[in-house]
Amino acid sequence: MPLNDLPWWRWRARLRSALHMLSDPGFQQETWLNGREGYGDVTDAVYRLVEDTWLDHWSAEKYVGTIFRDSAEAALVDVAVLRVVQLLHEVGADAHASAYFGHPGWPEAVRAAREAHVALAVNDGDDPDTAPKSLDVLRILTRV
Repeated sequence: MPLNDLPWWRWRARLRSALHMLSDPGFQQETWLNGREGYGDVTDAVYRLVEDTWLDHWSAEKYVGTIFRDSAEAALVDVAVLRVVQLLHEVGADAHASAYFGHPGWPEAVRAAREAHVALAVNDGDDPDTAPKSLDVLRILTRV
């Protein structure tokens, strides 16, 4: 199914982008740890995950039919949001990527983000193992 068949597909695209980056340890090492331009940082990804949706305040279930295709997607996203937002609060929004990567909860956050990312990507007909797109490409894809 195409990404833009949902009413709030732009929000889904931003959320998927965040989950994709949060779920890919290789990307994180090569991009965030090295400060590579064009992809934001860990904090940016967490904010992209929750900024439009307020998923740090309520369940993704609220968005089934608008952002999420079904309750299974919503449940996976809820777990991922809980893990990464908790880490953001523990590590601090201004922390360097290495502080996140060194946190004992980071592997679990990556795993939860991966499960959600794979489900959403597959349901949109995309390959979950492609490299994350830059924020410029995301802006182009979500342009009105």
